[in-house]
Amino acid sequence: MKSVYMINGFLEAGKTDFIRFTLAAPYFQTKGTTLLIVCEEGEQEYEEDLLKKTRTVMEVIEDEADFNPTKLVELEKKHKPDRIVVEFNGMWNYKNVKLPWYWRLEQQITIIDGSTFSMYYSNMRSLLAEMIRGSEMIIMNRCDSVRDQLNMFKRNLKAVNSKCDVIFEDSNGEIDEIFEEDLPFDLQQDIVTLDNEGYGIWYLDCTDHPERYVGKKLSFVAMVLKPDKFPKNYFVPGRMAMTCCADDMAFLGYACEYSGADSLKQKEWVKVTAEFTYGYWKDYDGEGPILRAISVEKTKAPKEEVISFS
Repeated sequence: MKSVYMINGFLEAGKTDFIRFTLAAPYFQTKGTTLLIVCEEGEQEYEEDLLKKTRTVMEVIEDEADFNPTKLVELEKKHKPDRIVVEFNGMWNYKNVKLPWYWRLEQQITIIDGSTFSMYYSNMRSLLAEMIRGSEMIIMNRCDSVRDQLNMFKRNLKAVNSKCDVIFEDSNGEIDEIFEEDLPFDLQQDIVTLDNEGYGIWYLDCTDHPERYVGKKLSFVAMVLKPDKFPKNYFVPGRMAMTCCADDMAFLGYACEYSGADSLKQKEWVKVTAEFTYGYWKDYDGEGPILRAISVEKTKAPKEEVISFS
């Protein structure tokens, strides 16, 4: 298997700087050859000294049609690298990427310029979503002028890929914390009521900060989902959400323990009051939010059945 590191992002987002730093970092050193495949050339370039010192050979692919398994295998056979780093062209649709079958994607990282994120999110949302959907890490740099918007930016990103790590950076380095005072609900209430906006923010925030919610009682209107082979006395109350565009919908919900789950019908609407707990759940492949229902009452569908993160 050949290890591949994919670096995504639009032109001038900082991909080249990130890769230059990574190639030179002690933790990324290797005795063998690194093949660097560059799919677009911006203002920053790779110095010959850096490439030589890090035993890196660079190849440029200018046309999207040439980024195909046949061409990639050809480059691999030419250089016989131990690993491969790809600086991917942000204007190419990542959805169409096909790697040779024996290439293993070790890590996918998306680099975003915070000062231009709103423009790309508004005008090229589908391309952006394809880049970040499979990324393990998203680094948003140049955030000095948009610090007051970072809470919203994080929600936008997490709506598409809830499992990714999001790192914000300004001219002084990494920004430690987002979401501290931006919750649209009061966690000090005996029962925290979640409206449309609140439900979406809670769904994303509790994966990053479960400690805020453990032991809290929550109340919200939700659609019933009963997955096949789900454990007895459990169901998933949740909401459909438009995470990117009208054609990109997802059901957002967490497992809920309820003794009357068998009496619930698929896709009916209920008002749920439940206690938030956090623990192991098989479908999460680890730990995650688990709700313990206090009451589940049938109700009417909300006026806006689909929530949006736009």
